[in-house]
Amino acid sequence: MNLTGRVALVTGGSRGIGRAIVARLAGAGAKVAFVYQSNQEAAEALAAELKAQGSEVLAIKADVSSKEEADQAVEQVTTAFGRLDILVNNAGITRDGLLATMTSDQWRQVIDTNLTGVFNFCQAATRTMMSQRYGRVINMSSVAADFSNPGQVNYAASKAGIEGFSRCMATELAKRGVTVNCVAPGFIETDMTVAVVNSFGDKIKQSIPVRRLGKPEDIANAVHFLASEESSYITGQTLKVDGGLTLGGMG
Repeated sequence: MNLTGRVALVTGGSRGIGRAIVARLAGAGAKVAFVYQSNQEAAEALAAELKAQGSEVLAIKADVSSKEEADQAVEQVTTAFGRLDILVNNAGITRDGLLATMTSDQWRQVIDTNLTGVFNFCQAATRTMMSQRYGRVINMSSVAADFSNPGQVNYAASKAGIEGFSRCMATELAKRGVTVNCVAPGFIETDMTVAVVNSFGDKIKQSIPVRRLGKPEDIANAVHFLASEESSYITGQTLKVDGGLTLGGMG
């Protein structure tokens, strides 16, 4: 699944799952730009590490919820690398709270980042992809889209919205050579899951058929496949990478 000659853009790419995706795509030969919002130190460290390995990498500071900043980020990528072949919308946040006490800000922040951010970058990036008549879009969903968890009505709504958005987008762009798919992680060892893991410990692992938490590299593997030529006949799909969590068995 060689990506030499391809150009990728990853949002939320400085740490966690995003960092693993950036490293995987760069390791496969792609030129990779990634967006970060606040952690400049982590972004610069990742860029320096990959450049030392011979990869072409560009770190871009942007707020994904801003249409203007999304447009500018995509323009930076196409100016620097001449094209854009792969878009991975990974940026996401949580602002958990029960519906009865959730504030408007908690709702708005999650929807603006997780869902509107996907719209912003997809609209900006696919203009180039359509003119190239080639593109791979991978939007990060979550098992939360169809696996209920109290306190996450905003997060679940954003992720379910991403899946519906992606299916419609896949239908619109298929004739232009652009595929659109989602990856839905389960419990992955990242900063976002630390609190949950600390609260429930081994109970979480017992609920997962493969009896372990996922690693960011497990998600990066799936993204790499969907970004490659080998996935050319797959579009409008959601690939759950959850160790069997959503199978619903009692094993």
